[in-house]
Amino acid sequence: MNKKVKLFGMAVALSSMVFAAGCGNSSKEASSTESSGGKGGESVAVVLKTLSSPYWKYVEAGAKAAGEELGVDVTVVGPSSEAEVIQQVNMLEDQVSQGPGAVVVSPTQPETVVPVLEKAAKDIPVLLIDSDADFEGKTTFIGTENYSAGQEGGKLLASMLKKGDKVVLIAGALGNPATDTRIKGAKEALEAAGMEVVAEQPADSDKAKAMSVMENILQNNKDVKGVFAANDDMAIGALRAIEAKGLKDVKVMGVDGTKEAVESIQAGKLAASVAQSPYNMGYAGVENAVKAMKGEKIEERIDSGIDLITKDNAEKQLEFLKSISK
Repeated sequence: MNKKVKLFGMAVALSSMVFAAGCGNSSKEASSTESSGGKGGESVAVVLKTLSSPYWKYVEAGAKAAGEELGVDVTVVGPSSEAEVIQQVNMLEDQVSQGPGAVVVSPTQPETVVPVLEKAAKDIPVLLIDSDADFEGKTTFIGTENYSAGQEGGKLLASMLKKGDKVVLIAGALGNPATDTRIKGAKEALEAAGMEVVAEQPADSDKAKAMSVMENILQNNKDVKGVFAANDDMAIGALRAIEAKGLKDVKVMGVDGTKEAVESIQAGKLAASVAQSPYNMGYAGVENAVKAMKGEKIEERIDSGIDLITKDNAEKQLEFLKSISK
């Protein structure tokens, strides 16, 4: 947790310098970004699941902040959506072929990128952030312990409901280990608390798809009392479907602690969010890549921590998010 506090401080101090470079609205910017950071020397390639959502923009901002601070060239790329698995593999292969000093990756489907990662790890440090994968030569994994995040989220949601209430689980893209593991943790916590899980469906971490999925679920389950979504975009999509049906007192929560989600919590709409530290993940990914390039010893797993965001602490979280969005 000390590492988390240290990184949080770095995030606030460095935020105003870098986030503007990470934000763009064009479709080109949604799939890749130009390098930023050091003046010559080693470089770090960062390959994310996508750059089209606020969560991954925070990761990108953290990575670029570390590049600026440490004097290292950082290139951040990601496909147009988390569903574009093969596009991510192609981007990873392209970045590795350019000979970076290290590569930082968040694999959407680990099995699809493991061959590329194993080959790369023979020559350069390979670090994983947000989602883990098992392969020979991995330097470290940095991120949220997703099962614990799901468990804590499930417990919080259960505390807002009554035993026997019906709940829905909305997962990410099929095979995405991060969202799958969150759902597993939440499901176990909810069922242990006596809730009835009436539906569990994927929505590709997409707001519009989650809204459609929730609309279909509500056709047969109008008495749903709670929804746990594996990310905030899907939670917001599910909430829109619920509001469109005129249903009240349905507790909806997500994971990530994005600005839009926190504002919704403040407004009394979303019930809560399990806030990860995406900025910290990006920063720590590049920071530890630089250490690994220098031959320094790196911990095998680095927990970036979580916070449970409710209306009680939403304002504090929003202030932090605004500080890294300038």
